[in-house]
Amino acid sequence: MKNRSFYLFALITTIVALLAQWQDPAVIREHLESKTYDLRLRLREQLRPSPRRDDIVIVALDEKSLEEYGRWPWSRTLTARLLQAVSSGQPRAIGVDIFFSEPESPAADAALAAAIKSAGNVVLPVVFSDVAKGTNAPSAEQNDLLWDAAFMEVKSVEGIPWKRWAIEGARPMPPRAGIARAAAALGHVSSHPDMDGVMRWEILALKHGDDAYPSLALQIARLAEGKRQEDLGLYGGSNVRFADRFIPTDLSNRVLINYYGAEGSFPYISAADLMSGRVKAGVLSGKVVLIGTSALATYDQKVSPFSADMPGVEKNATVVENILSNRFMSKSPGVIELVVILLTAILLTLLLPRLSARSGVVVGFSLMGLYLIASEITCLEGVWLSLIYPLSTMAVILTAQTVSKLLFEEKQSRQIRAMFSSYVTERLVNEMIKNPEMAQLGGQKREITVLFSDVVGFTTYSENHQPEEVVAILNEYLGAMTDIVLKWEGILDKFIGDAIVVFWGAPMKQEDHAERAVRCALEMQERIGQLHLKWEAEGRAPLASGIGLNSGEAIVGNIGAEGKKMDYTVIGDHVNLGARVEGLTRRYDAKILMTENTLEKLRPQIGCGKFPGVSIIGQERVIVKGKDTPVGIYAVGPLAAETATVVVECDPEKIVRLTEK
Repeated sequence: MKNRSFYLFALITTIVALLAQWQDPAVIREHLESKTYDLRLRLREQLRPSPRRDDIVIVALDEKSLEEYGRWPWSRTLTARLLQAVSSGQPRAIGVDIFFSEPESPAADAALAAAIKSAGNVVLPVVFSDVAKGTNAPSAEQNDLLWDAAFMEVKSVEGIPWKRWAIEGARPMPPRAGIARAAAALGHVSSHPDMDGVMRWEILALKHGDDAYPSLALQIARLAEGKRQEDLGLYGGSNVRFADRFIPTDLSNRVLINYYGAEGSFPYISAADLMSGRVKAGVLSGKVVLIGTSALATYDQKVSPFSADMPGVEKNATVVENILSNRFMSKSPGVIELVVILLTAILLTLLLPRLSARSGVVVGFSLMGLYLIASEITCLEGVWLSLIYPLSTMAVILTAQTVSKLLFEEKQSRQIRAMFSSYVTERLVNEMIKNPEMAQLGGQKREITVLFSDVVGFTTYSENHQPEEVVAILNEYLGAMTDIVLKWEGILDKFIGDAIVVFWGAPMKQEDHAERAVRCALEMQERIGQLHLKWEAEGRAPLASGIGLNSGEAIVGNIGAEGKKMDYTVIGDHVNLGARVEGLTRRYDAKILMTENTLEKLRPQIGCGKFPGVSIIGQERVIVKGKDTPVGIYAVGPLAAETATVVVECDPEKIVRLTEK
């Protein structure tokens, strides 16, 4: 039989894949399969971003806090002050992701205990060393401290030997006795990353001795919901009871954390800002607060599917959110994958010998593509389907038959040519994917607002300072300005030495492009003022800049040598006028100048009071070099936030012809 070898190979491949899927060895699951899961999570957040909760807040001991209040670890008297500041805002629950297992001093320990007791809703962590390596009997004092923290209801489910699979912790290290007794609850913070070091699972229940202990996040969620300790129950290897609902777990009493993004997915408040009063404690009213470290020097960073630098406290905040929203991910038990492996193997084995190599590739990749889509859809719905074994089976069978045809039947068939695209900037990647025509030479007319910014007297500054100092201060200035431009969703066209060119209104349409540009310019000047003070304090000569704005039609598109070097940029008379207006800031001693074209775009918002806090003072109507039509020039400045916009028109009879550029 002509295809006997292929049929035998396909049969062996299928059997091996079925056995591998059934056994699901950890080395494959936690090194390869888990990586495909991470990619699907990231794709999920692109396709359908997860809803965020604003009632879970992280109070972070960040770099600012260490700079203002001293290096880590803090004294417990200082931690007590932070806890008092947090509790004064009357949050629903407070989780502290900081260890207090070692003594400091009687006075410091007492101060912290008093602050915890006064708050009345604080959850503290318990550390179990040597997770998954057996258990040691706790001391009598530790027994007393841990007794109330254990699950009061622990049951076995028929057919599940959960104690065999349960993760165990040894040598418990609870907080100091006085501190622990002041807490409303204790929860373990033991973690068990996958083999690749990524933290994907939360141990909801950790076994120690004859008892099991809920995690810190589970205890925080319990207090946030106003539940008692007896409202938690463990059904070993099956689920955790949370009041009147159940959270499914795996055999090891773990849940798959439903991450929503990299670090910063939850609101952060600096501990320094809260303690100094720059942020009022009232913002924490009715919220769930987690206190933890985020500064790199505190060494509490975790690796998540989205980030290699996630603070541990944010991992706990994510689990709290998952519990409160009942939105954990779940791992498929494998039955679906077994069925897919068997059916696709049979289908490909029967079809591929009857198809040409090209048609076989289309069929094979279509099946793989459908399964990829199905796996992403299930990920959107909170289920992790395995990819490695089903896709590998299809790929191996397809490859075997395709190679056979290419070698023996279709040696003269044409190879699939690789496609390439023109270079585009990173900011435009997503838009280029949606609109491939953007990658072509040429462009289109769009109504935009352009911003030109230039450092005043930079040539003189460069001549009078060392190159290292010039580069350092210029990089700091350009970095700060770039952050503001991106905040206002401008397209950073280019840097020309010390000059910055930005535009709004393309490639994505922005109806409020003029307003964004003006707000961006005002914030840029405000930030320069802050940098001015910083530079003076450091003994460095400060920089100042002028900004020019203009609105109108321009040609927008990729301009350059196709296939070699292209830039997405704007060109046209209105762009040139914007550059000229920036140059006039020296003449009129103004930090920001804009044309009447931009003002006309703002008039509807000004008229209905939706553009407050800005003064727009007419200077002159000017005819710039190379033009014959006068244009009104207006100085723009800030007013108090709620103050109605002040507009002073240019004298229509006063026209100045300028000869300089």
